[in-house]
Amino acid sequence: VQLVESGGGLVQAGSSLRLSCAASGSIFSIYAMAWYRQAPGKQRELVAAITSGRSTNYADSVKGRFTISRDNAKNTVYLQMNSLKPEDTAVYYCNADVRSQTMSRNDYWGQGTQVTVSS
Repeated sequence: VQLVESGGGLVQAGSSLRLSCAASGSIFSIYAMAWYRQAPGKQRELVAAITSGRSTNYADSVKGRFTISRDNAKNTVYLQMNSLKPEDTAVYYCNADVRSQTMSRNDYWGQGTQVTVSS
């Protein structure tokens, strides 16, 4: 199973970006999907998560600005980021809890996509 992220970039404060993460490979089903981020010198932190039933939760720092969604038919999760702030600068990682065709269940990570917000 592979997770491939896209959509990062360099933007000015107040701008918007949309991240995408597509899962591919031997997938039977995907449970929760999530976005994490890691800024230089800081620990990786949860940004937002969404269950297969589309229940969501967000870090307090992004509530009201970021929206997580998923397309189960495409095995893809999105993160719409509005009103970006310089403190949102980080490498953003996609995470998915996947049951494969062999029925094993594992946690997978994408390679990360850089988001840089200038002031």
